[in-house]
Amino acid sequence: MDDARPGPRSADAPAQSLEAFLASVRGRAFRFAEVGLRSRDDALDAVQDAMTRMLGYADRPEGEWTALFWTILRSRIIDLQRRRTFRLGWMTSADGHEAGSVDWADSGPGPSRTHDGREAWTRLAAALRGLPRRQREAFTLRVLEELDVATTARVMGCSEGSVKTHLSRARSALQKQLEEFR
Repeated sequence: MDDARPGPRSADAPAQSLEAFLASVRGRAFRFAEVGLRSRDDALDAVQDAMTRMLGYADRPEGEWTALFWTILRSRIIDLQRRRTFRLGWMTSADGHEAGSVDWADSGPGPSRTHDGREAWTRLAAALRGLPRRQREAFTLRVLEELDVATTARVMGCSEGSVKTHLSRARSALQKQLEEFR
């Protein structure tokens, strides 16, 4: 990943360490939220809310921050999905609510590589959106975020065996969907 992982926390600057942690997960958290919510604005709101809530846990040990942050963000995404489902159910038509296009920032060396990267991410994001929520979360946390099985299980609120099952099913479904892209 292009985001740096936070280093060890010094005793005299816990707020700075939490700030560095939040800065290190900002981009990945946004992508996770955007795939789950299918809306750039909702994803930005969810990540901002999760980071704000994290500030209340600055006194927690640094080793707990990763699982805690992803649990908070995941809960916020689920809340927003439920609200949207409720709103769409009686206020608007489901076909009238579709996310707009995403403005991707890429510092690649040339237009061809930029296009290839956008196309690859668009296909991956579309394939991830097609997965059931639990499979999408397992894949994103284990593969893209590189969390271990135990931490992923804690974040998702399930057993380690369930994480492995969801991940296996997600990989199989993604492989079938993305096979033609190679």
